[in-house]
Amino acid sequence: MRILTTDRLILRPLSADDFAALCQTLQDEKAMYAYGHAFSDEEVQAWLMRQIARGARPGFGLRAVIRRADGAFLGQCGITVQQWGKLSVPEIGYLIARRYWHNGYATEAAAACRDEAFGALGCGEVYAIIRDSNLASRRVAERIGMSLVGETIKYYHGVFMPHLVYRVCSMEKEQTHEFSPRNA
Repeated sequence: MRILTTDRLILRPLSADDFAALCQTLQDEKAMYAYGHAFSDEEVQAWLMRQIARGARPGFGLRAVIRRADGAFLGQCGITVQQWGKLSVPEIGYLIARRYWHNGYATEAAAACRDEAFGALGCGEVYAIIRDSNLASRRVAERIGMSLVGETIKYYHGVFMPHLVYRVCSMEKEQTHEFSPRNA
């Protein structure tokens, strides 16, 4: 997985050394409100191992979001493959530690991942599947050019959760609803 950079951020592959930093976000009940619960140590470890495994596929998996100015671990952002109905779609996911909210980091990181999806990965469109009550994440999706295209219900942790589906299409590609990145 490539390292991405922006003016303020470095997006690098997650590693086992990121466990403690991930706990600060994934175990924060307020930061995890869209998931409906804070994670246990075991759930954080499983999440981290899943992201590391996803990173074996070029360009995919959540990356650590690091602030360039001081090396602070801000959270995670990246592209994963998610199901929307019968479709497998490339989805941008982002989760920033609460103490770093309202600084534009999620938007900056998500835009870098969107650009990589359209460029190096050859995706014609990218999605964000967001819990309907997660207004902050919905605003990030809109700031990077995404529009609402549908909705779905996810069953997670014993609860049915309504989600909204956002999408942005590459200027070079038509809206295909097919996922076929060059490097997959």
